[in-house]
Amino acid sequence: MRAFAELLDRLSLTGSRNAKLVLLRDYLRVTPDPDRGWALAALTGDLSFDAAKPAMIRRAVETRVDPVLFGWSYDYVGDLAETVALIWPGNRDHRPNREPELAEVIDALSSAKRNEVQPLIESWLDALAPKGRWALLKLVTGGLRVGMSGQLARTAVAMVRPDVHLSPPDPEGGETQLALDALTASDIVEVWHAVRPPYAELFAWVEGRAPRPDTEAPGRFRQAMLAVALDEAVDFDKLDPADYAAEWKWDGIRVQAVFEQGVKRLYSRTGDDISATFPDVMGGLDFEGAIDGELLVWRGGDIAPFGDLQQRLNRKTVDAKTMAAYPAAIVAYDLLALGGEDLRTVPLRERRTRLEAMVKAHPGDRLHLSPVVAYEGWPDLAVLRADPPVGAAAEGLMLKRWDSTYVAGRPKGPWFKWKRDPHTVDCVMMYAQRGHGKRSSFYSDFTFGVWTPEGALTPVGKAYFGFTDEELKQLDKFVRDHTVDRFGPVRSVRAERDFGLVLEIAFEGLNRSPRHKSGVAMRFPRISRIRWDKPAREAATLAEVMDLLDAIETGGGRIATT
Repeated sequence: MRAFAELLDRLSLTGSRNAKLVLLRDYLRVTPDPDRGWALAALTGDLSFDAAKPAMIRRAVETRVDPVLFGWSYDYVGDLAETVALIWPGNRDHRPNREPELAEVIDALSSAKRNEVQPLIESWLDALAPKGRWALLKLVTGGLRVGMSGQLARTAVAMVRPDVHLSPPDPEGGETQLALDALTASDIVEVWHAVRPPYAELFAWVEGRAPRPDTEAPGRFRQAMLAVALDEAVDFDKLDPADYAAEWKWDGIRVQAVFEQGVKRLYSRTGDDISATFPDVMGGLDFEGAIDGELLVWRGGDIAPFGDLQQRLNRKTVDAKTMAAYPAAIVAYDLLALGGEDLRTVPLRERRTRLEAMVKAHPGDRLHLSPVVAYEGWPDLAVLRADPPVGAAAEGLMLKRWDSTYVAGRPKGPWFKWKRDPHTVDCVMMYAQRGHGKRSSFYSDFTFGVWTPEGALTPVGKAYFGFTDEELKQLDKFVRDHTVDRFGPVRSVRAERDFGLVLEIAFEGLNRSPRHKSGVAMRFPRISRIRWDKPAREAATLAEVMDLLDAIETGGGRIATT
């Protein structure tokens, strides 16, 4: 556990991407199985413990520390794991003789009953030093927050392979040393979904001790190809419109539908199996292959707002009434495999031709084709992006090179995404809360609202990014200087008609939400500008927000070519 704690601590304090890679690579090289595999699973989000909840951690610490003192400490520190790690007093009468190993912790939590988890955690907290306690709590709650993405972690795995070269031929007939080719993150991605934590077979292959894990199982996930954001000022000068196909970037969730040798799966973009949530879609698919597309709520040719799709997401099961109210379908972008043939190395133009033929012959209403958008040049395409004929159903446009192969990850050049400009609304800051990790000393999470007809503010969203480090300091100072009340870790900020801080909020969309007091929910809100110059009374009203929502909803959502 000590080595894992040291890794997390150093990762959390390291800003450089390359430095993080070296730290993880070195840890994976010297740490034995299965500890290194479990650490990798924790860093990539492939490890979770349903029985270990933050509320359980709070109950445990409040049996050792005055609850009021703990509450004050948590409010000041801003991070649960860090607070408990520092304030935990230990129990010398029950201190174990040694610190637990990472694999030991995971094995115990995986087999423990719910009522056994809290005593286990308490015994480990007694045995560990503060840094180890912090790592333990980060592990069991799943909130590592050390700046290590799954892609970056897989790149570090590729770097674990030692440098092995062919030795010169032995004139006396001795054997030459085996040469191992360098691996890339894409090589690791190809086998990632065929292995399971703690990844013993993955490391055996990476280190040249075993063959490559078998990735040809029917129904397997293929790592998605992603697009980079288009830089209009730079990229258009380098790109030829004739080289790129344009299609709408539909406002749903990216999925991969696979039907091979009787095995049928529906995967999210990151490889999570969501088949059980969409049995209507799975029952309506009839092909032999793998499709890349967008999952949407589809009603007779019309694409419903994203809020309708949210009624279907994150459910373990779904009843017939919900499926009837929110019928789902897939709009196909690409064809990755067909009839047992892997098409990812085939140029897009050919993949597109075969996809069109396959979808045309497909029965039912669960699979549709995403049309190619006709355009003459970039100015013509810019007009379509600004006012798409498909309305709010599209987030923007995708540009894909006709000769591009389907490559895992986010390569620069083959695919671009050109999203529509976000909506913006001027809102007034109402509440603030401390952040986590590096932001635990700052108020960085802000709730904001708009004016009701009665002249009061009603919350419409919460944002915690979009500002610079210098702006964060200014926002933090404003919160501290103008706090009028406190609710645990939350501060209420002075917000009146004649005094308040106006924030320009950018967001991707609006949805009706009966769960929210205002009746609306923003998608991906962020602070795009701090309006120090604008009086609070001139911020937006709820009526204006509802008018914007009506305009978005009436924009239409029917698939059409241009």
